Amino acid sequence: MPDTPDRAAAPVREVGAVLPAAPDLLRAALADARSPRAPELFPYVPERPFPWNGPATAYAETAYAEPGTAIDLDRVLRLSLAAPAGTPGRLRPVPSAGALHPVRAHLLLGPGCSLPPGCYAYDPRTHRAHRRGPAPDGVPPGALVVLTVAASRTVAHYGHRAWPLLLLDAGHAAAALALAGAATADVLVSLDADGPLLSAAAGMPGAPDWQDIWPGTEPELPLAAVQLTSPGSPVEAGPPLGAWAALPRASAPTPQPGADTTPPRELAAARHLLHHIAGAPARPDGTWHPARRPGELTDETLESRRSAPPEDLNRPLDKELLARILATARSARPDGPDWTVAVGGATPALYAAAPGRPGLDVRAVGDARPTLAHWAAGQQWIGAAGAVLLAHGCPEDAARTAVRSSHLVAGYAAGAAQAYATALGLRSRPIGSWQQADLGAALGDTPGRDWIVHGLALGARPTTAAAPATPAATPAATAATPPTPPATTAVTPAPKPVTPPTASAAPAAPPGEEERP
Repeated sequence: MPDTPDRAAAPVREVGAVLPAAPDLLRAALADARSPRAPELFPYVPERPFPWNGPATAYAETAYAEPGTAIDLDRVLRLSLAAPAGTPGRLRPVPSAGALHPVRAHLLLGPGCSLPPGCYAYDPRTHRAHRRGPAPDGVPPGALVVLTVAASRTVAHYGHRAWPLLLLDAGHAAAALALAGAATADVLVSLDADGPLLSAAAGMPGAPDWQDIWPGTEPELPLAAVQLTSPGSPVEAGPPLGAWAALPRASAPTPQPGADTTPPRELAAARHLLHHIAGAPARPDGTWHPARRPGELTDETLESRRSAPPEDLNRPLDKELLARILATARSARPDGPDWTVAVGGATPALYAAAPGRPGLDVRAVGDARPTLAHWAAGQQWIGAAGAVLLAHGCPEDAARTAVRSSHLVAGYAAGAAQAYATALGLRSRPIGSWQQADLGAALGDTPGRDWIVHGLALGARPTTAAAPATPAATPAATAATPPTPPATTAVTPAPKPVTPPTASAAPAAPPGEEERP
């Protein structure tokens, strides 16, 4: 739908503007999201129709670039963000939380793509790009994808725990785009560009002014960006966010009943926090890191990856495969949290990457999986998972840049690790919601400094179709306290074993359903 007639006279958008938000507000929100307080029950929020209804443009292989040089957006978007066929309840096959998929993609295209230059909104259900506006004059070749989140459904499902999950899911979406694009294009990823600048580049108002400018529509908050360029294209100083931001605002979404009502307290708080966290006025263009695609990944792998049901995740893994997956998560980005993997079986332990050499080192002995089941919103199936990959860090007093990077990078790296696990023939499932998960304190370190941010459960594929599932260790329901093997079994002196929290666990979610903490 076109914007209002005065759109051409709209002032340059509020690049660098950030709502005032005291550090103690973010610290309180982070502590609340990690606390055992159960989310309030909100009425179910159905998915609204896709709001961006500009003209849909067909993909073309070479119509808008020299033959053989076009970035194939049909392929990239189909392998990364398109809704899987025959699964109407899920937008993507590998959710980080709740299968609600709040992430939307806005395509900022120069020449050299399989769509004409311009600004587009991508609809994952129809796999169509809807044109919203023109491209700047002289914009370099390639595609910029700005990833935003619409928070209402996730907040209705997870309440005060929703905003970290929105960050995780944006990281997963960025990884999916990067892995799909890296086979045929040079890919750069930014997880720290200034949110107001990203809003402006995508032709949208900032979140605080959204409903005044576009009443009746749901605000979208930008969190990440991905750039794709054809190999051999001229190297620019950086992605042209400023050139896109200087354009008049692009077309507006279609108003929808209920989208302009006063948001509930927790929805307003989530939007405010995400807007605050995403602000980076001191370095608006962000840092851009190259994305690499492991050689084992194929298009078929990206098409087949799925979040496995819990009952498919209870077979132990070979340590060599675990070391490779852990290395993939650690190398996905140079910033972000640390990584550890928990295993059960005959020698249960927490493993970290061996410094300076391939393989694993024991960080602590004992079976941490029952504790992880308690911490992960009471999902008891985690206590029998073959292995659980853990991203951890983000101290309780972390600055907003660290909170943003910890969660976005954790989602990004978990997405890369999950795709690689699929290529190795393994089953996996992300675990987004964590409460009281102070891993550092559980291991005898200073409390409040080393919290679990994200997880990825892993299980080996059955050897035969009829093989019964064999738990990797005693299920959490019958083993509330991990065993304590002698410290001599550790490569280094082991900290005290992980002890489950005293709070009672929430009921486990039915297998394959959305987990409600």
